Formats: sequence, C-alpha cells, structure tokens
Amino acid sequence: MRESRLDFLKSVERKWQERWARERVFEADPDTKPKFLVTLPDPYVSAYPHPGPASSVLRVDIVARYKRMRGFNVLFPQGWHATGGPIVAAALRVRERDPKQISILKSMGIGDEDIPKFENPEYWVKFFTKAWREDFKRYGLSIDWRREFFTTYLNPPYNRFIQWQYTKLRERGLITKGKHPVVWCPKERKVVSDHDRPDEYAGIGPEEVVIIKFRDDEGTVYPCLTYRPETVYGAVNVWVRADAEYRSALVDGERWILSDYMVEELRDQDHEVKVLGKVSGAKLIGRLVTNPVTNEKIPILPAKFVEPELGTGIVMSVPSHAPYDYAALMDLKKDPKKLAKYDVDPSIVSKVSLKSIIKLKGYGEHPAEHIVKAMGIKSQDETEKLDEATKEIYSKEYYNGVLKEVFGKYAGLKVHEAKEGIINDLTSKGIALRHWSLPEEVYCRCGAKTHVKMVKDQWFLRYSDREWKGRAHRCVDRMILLPESLRESFHKQIEWYEDWACTHRGKLGTPLPWDPEWVLESLSDSTIYMAYYTIAKYLQHPEKYGIDWDRIDNSLFDYVFYGIGNLDEISRRTGIKRELIEAMRNEFLYWYPVDLRISGKDLMNNHIIFFILHHVALFPESMWPRGISINGWIMVSGKKMSKTHGNFILLREAIEKWGADATRFAEAYAGDAGLEDPNFEPEVAEKAIDLLYEWYEFAITNYGKGREDRGIMEEWFESVLNTTLKDVERLMEGTNFKSVLNKGFFELQNAFKWYVRRVGTPNKEVLKKFIETQTLILAPFTPHIAEEIWERIGKEGFISVADWPRPDESKIRPELEKAEEVVRRTLEDAREILRIIKGKPRRVTLILASEWKYRASRD
Repeated sequence: MRESRLDFLKSVERKWQERWARERVFEADPDTKPKFLVTLPDPYVSAYPHPGPASSVLRVDIVARYKRMRGFNVLFPQGWHATGGPIVAAALRVRERDPKQISILKSMGIGDEDIPKFENPEYWVKFFTKAWREDFKRYGLSIDWRREFFTTYLNPPYNRFIQWQYTKLRERGLITKGKHPVVWCPKERKVVSDHDRPDEYAGIGPEEVVIIKFRDDEGTVYPCLTYRPETVYGAVNVWVRADAEYRSALVDGERWILSDYMVEELRDQDHEVKVLGKVSGAKLIGRLVTNPVTNEKIPILPAKFVEPELGTGIVMSVPSHAPYDYAALMDLKKDPKKLAKYDVDPSIVSKVSLKSIIKLKGYGEHPAEHIVKAMGIKSQDETEKLDEATKEIYSKEYYNGVLKEVFGKYAGLKVHEAKEGIINDLTSKGIALRHWSLPEEVYCRCGAKTHVKMVKDQWFLRYSDREWKGRAHRCVDRMILLPESLRESFHKQIEWYEDWACTHRGKLGTPLPWDPEWVLESLSDSTIYMAYYTIAKYLQHPEKYGIDWDRIDNSLFDYVFYGIGNLDEISRRTGIKRELIEAMRNEFLYWYPVDLRISGKDLMNNHIIFFILHHVALFPESMWPRGISINGWIMVSGKKMSKTHGNFILLREAIEKWGADATRFAEAYAGDAGLEDPNFEPEVAEKAIDLLYEWYEFAITNYGKGREDRGIMEEWFESVLNTTLKDVERLMEGTNFKSVLNKGFFELQNAFKWYVRRVGTPNKEVLKKFIETQTLILAPFTPHIAEEIWERIGKEGFISVADWPRPDESKIRPELEKAEEVVRRTLEDAREILRIIKGKPRRVTLILASEWKYRASRD
C-alpha cells in the first residue's frame, strides 16, 4: 500500500510541475500589485544538494508561495555560486588523484570514466549547475527560471556587472591597496577566504598578538606568543610540549627556539628566518630562562595542553590568572617525579609558586585557582571546563581586573585601560614584538594548513571606514530580523570587521578591471547579485533580446541602477535597444529592495554582513535590504549529517525515497526560524506519505457532503478554525514553519475529529470550509497534492495563486472554545478515573456549582 501511495504522489508531482512550467505560473514581471522579492544565498555548486541547502531553499519557497497567496507579486529567483577556491581546490585534488576526493565523486555515482573530466574546474560548474537545477525543479520550487545565472568569468554579463560594482566602490574610496595580514595557503599561494576553507573554519581570521622574548644565559630566545602580554609580570615558568619537535633558527639575527609552523609565519610577516636545526621538546625541559620584565630565573616545564603547531609552541605560564596554567602546574606538583625521565630534579616544581598581579573582585587572591576549584577541575585534561573557565577569567579580568603595584605607573588601572601602553613599553624595550596569528588551526580546502601572511600590494575593502560602518548600522536598525537576537549580533560583526582582502591569485573569479592579475574572492563578488536578478532575464538571454555581451559596459549598469547617463548614447555604445534598457531600469525600480533574505547561520557572520555593507555603500537608503531570516544547520535524526553517522542523504535520494511533498513536509517540520539547528527526521517524511495521501482521499471523498442544519458545535468549530488562521498567519510571517504545521495541520485535524465525535455527521458548509482551509494552509508546504485536491474539488485556477484564507474575527468565540475545552477535559478526567478504579460503573454523575458561586469566586 505504501508503494502505491508513493507512486500516486510522485505522479501528481510530475503532473503539476509540468503544468506550472507550461503555464509559466511563477514567472514574475512588474505589475500593479505590491511586490515581494525573496532570495537566498546562491548555493555553491561543488556537489549534489543535500538536506542542508534544501532546508534553506524550502524556507524561501514557503515564503514565496505564502506571499503570492496573500496577493503579492512575488519574485523568487535562483542563481548558482561557482566562484573561487572550493571548486578549484577540488579539481586540483582530482588532478593529484587524491583518494578522498576520488572517493567523494564515486560516492555521488560518478563513474571511473568520467572522473578525469572533473580535473577541469569549468566542468564542475557546468555539471553540478545542471544537477542542482534538476533537483530544485523536482523539489517543486516556485522559481522564475528566466533569471537563472551562475557567477564567475564564465558568465560574461555577470562578470561585467561585478566589475562595475568594484569600479564604483573604488570611485567612492572604499577600496585600497596596501599591506595587511591575511589567512594564507602556502600550498596554493593564495589568500584563504571563508569560502576557500571547510565550513568548520569559517569566521576565523588573523588576530594581533604579542611575542615576548624569554632568554637563557646563552641569549637564546624562547618566544612566548600571548593574547595577554600584561600578564608577563606574573609568569613563573614556561611550558613546552615534551613530545614535540622544535626548530632552532636565526630570526632577525637572534637564535630562537620555535615551532615549525611559526618559522613560515614569521617569514611571511617580513622577518628573516634561517633554520639551523631541530631540537626535541624533552631536551628543553629543566632549562632556566629569564622573565624579561621581572628578571627572575624561571624553569621550562612540560605541559600536555601546549599545542606545538599553534603559535610558537612555547607558552609563558601565569598560574594565578590562567586556568590551564594553574591546572598543569597542579598536575606536576601532584606528581613531580614525572620530571625524572627528563633528567630534571623534581624539586624544581616545588619552587614554582603563584604570583598575583591583577585584583578581581569575587575571585580571591588567585582568580585561576578560584575558578578551577569552583568548577571541580582536577587536571589539564578537562579541556571543555578549562576553556569555559579561561573565557570567564580572561573576559572579567580584561574589563574589571585592576592592576597591582607591580605594574608601576599602570597600577590601579583596569587591564583594558593599560594594555596598549604596556605593549608599547614592552616593544620599545625590545623584549616583545607585535605579530599576527590565528587563534586556532585553519585548513584550506586543498588540505594545507594555513597561517597569517602580511600581503603587500593586495587590494582591500575598507570595512574599517567609520562612515561605511555607520550606514550599515542604520540599515540593521531598521530591518526586520528573524530572530530579533540577530540585531545585536550584526552590530557586533559590523564593528569587528577591519579591512578585508577581496582579491587573490585564483581562478573562476572576476578579475579586477584595473588590475586583472588579481581575481575577486568568492565572498567579495557575491554581495549585490540580488540586483542582478532583476535584469538577468534580459542579459542571460542574448539570443532573445539581441544583446552582444562583448559590448556591455559600465554605462549600462549606471543607467539601470542609478538612472545616470544619456539613454540614446548608452544604446548606441552597447547595441541594446533603448526600450530594452528602459525595461531593465523599470524592473530594478519595481523589484528592489530585497524584502527578505533567508540564509543558514553559517553565512550570518560573513556573507550576510557583506551583503549589508555593499548595499549601503552602493545604493540609496530606499534600496537597502528590508529583512533577513536566519536558520540553523540541518541535523538528520538528531545528529550532524555525515557518512560516518550513516545519516547522509542527497536531496535527489530523498525525493526518490519519499517524493517531493513528503520531503518538503519533513524539512519544514524540522524546526522554526532561529539559530537552533533544525532536525530532519526520516520517520516524519515516511509518515507524511500516508498523511498527505489520506488527506487527499478524505478531501475529494467528503467535499460537498454533510447535513444542512447547524448547532452550537458548528459555531465552536468555526471559532477554532478562525482562531487557528490568526495564529497561522502570525507564525507564517515569522517564518516559524514547524509551528505552522503543528497549529495549522495537526491541531486543526484533531479539532475536526473532536467536532465529528460530538456531532456525528458534519455540517456541509463547515466541512467544505474545513477542506478548503486545510488545503490552502498546506499549499505552500506541499503544493503538488494541494493543487491536485484543489482541482478535484472543482476549484478553478492554481491553488498556488489562490487567495490565502483570512480569519473572520466575527466568528471567533473564545467563550465557546473555553466551554468545549472544559467538556473535553472533563471527559478525559472521567475516563482516567474509570481506568484506575475497580469495577465498572453503570453511570457517571457530574455535579456543577450554582452560577452564583462562580460569580462569587470571580469577585
């Protein structure tokens, strides 16, 4: 039975997808209706779509379908992101015959004979663009496919649009050339943007740190990289990793001991580095070095928490103020005999004591000791707790910690007030230097570990510009944000960004028009393509409109987006008819700005911020974005989707297994708007096959049937129906789609079952209203079966453009709903009592208090 139901649903899906396409239902052109432009970030076409992007695009489709039914002229366009590193890196790995990359392609059903084709990045773009288009059409998305395009230089009109954008940014002084720290791939020799790295490394960027020079008696430097240089006053030992291998090197003429990683990072930040040899961490243990501030001799000791390939691999220890340092020192003090294997006298540990240098109210003399004991941390192996403790102490000391007398002229100041002055003092004395590094390991998509490089002659977007930031803040203040908590987050991110390296020496990107050796990286060229959607139906179809792509220049975009220029002259230069240029201009003016942009939270701290920044830089306030909705990362069966967990599934596999409507139902039921991760349950998709089929059978079998007379229960159900519509409307506007299905499907179905239980045969008009309303509510979620029901019950036209059911306030009777709830609860209570008592009563008597008693209790 399940297979026959699924086959029926699939046949319905094919039927309506063909009808929609044939009758161009979702092609949107300017008219007299209010418009609604809804978009999502163009998905990256480096593999087949899975439930992740399927979840985001479904949210857009549900909004688009709902707004159409509310009377809006809706534009839902679709493009494909193909710029930058991920595709190039994947193609490179195929050329290198990387087993993992080959295995990934094979797992997607690509045969051995076709794998060599994927050595070419352009083949990736064309192959997967076609695959995504096919899958999205089978998914039942209401896209205006005339406006489809993909990014990169392979698409000449889009390429020229991006070059126009960057010409304008440069004219406005928002692009600069200079020397800046960037995340750098040493293998591919390029800047690594967020899109050039796996998702788990997104948002990690260069941070300024300080390297403090501890020296032994021979003058060898043991460089300690730190984010808290002021705590050097309390450093009582130095940590190394015993099982790590370090390098001995000449750095700017001084002998240093440091990690292999730091050798490359120092070289790429204008330091002269010559490696002399290797030295094991174990050989360093027991040596004495001098604290350059206190001039005290302190020992080098082993600690497991030290990460040799992060920073210099050498850490100054401040156990009074650093939870990891305190925990590691206590580990050694508990078992000092561990040092014997390094030929070090264990008694050296007993001489190491805590030195308090910062007063922090509520945390005792030694804040690190206080919090470690309070959290019950027993060793340095409890990394989760130690990370939490470290975050708390560092933050509280930075803002509220008061420096003690040891700081001299800085004594009495708070850490954040004195920090910069202390750094300047340390660097001016030559005992420290400023440096840029990454707070954690970051890998390029090619597999190489990245580091921070100081790039010269690089092009940067001046995100540090105060006026630019101010405009972005104003935009955020006036937008509709779902959830509202995004507002504070967006403001913080706008402030966090400094100048951004927007170019690299890569492929598949748009070359800078004035410096074509540099190519725009993939986040920087995907900021205002929503404006391009408005005119893509013309520019992407040159054969239809007689457009010569080679003749397109900036004058066309100046006129379309700004209304600047002589129309006849632009027509002559570009060869595009005057009427067509006017039509493009009118399309832009009609559709813009973006009314709602929906995205996963993986892009909220980069792409979405850039989307805001570039719009406020290039367009007047009337064209700034109006709304943003963010959703979490999709989980499958409560776990992160992966082949390891056995829960990885492609969208095409889901559609084949459950059909489009059942898959859509389960995706929508996965969660509401917000940053919490939605959970796709395959069991819900399986159950949805039956739910949708049974609703179809019920609707077409019962529509038009029923009795004529009416009573109080008809009034009750109509009240429930209209109350439900009010709630559903509010939830739809908030993009809380799981709640819509709970309220507008499951609860409404249960209410109807209760109504039938109370009356037996339902009233004909009430039954018709219920079937129509329920089907209309389902239409944005499961449009194929909704269309089929709409047609079978004799309705004209497509349900996709039918009127959304509006609540009739006059029929809402709260007192009736409350009264019936009392009846329902009373029956449930009686049933529960009957279940637990012995015997079988012949009669149940209900006793009601007199009316005056109710009045008295209210008074």
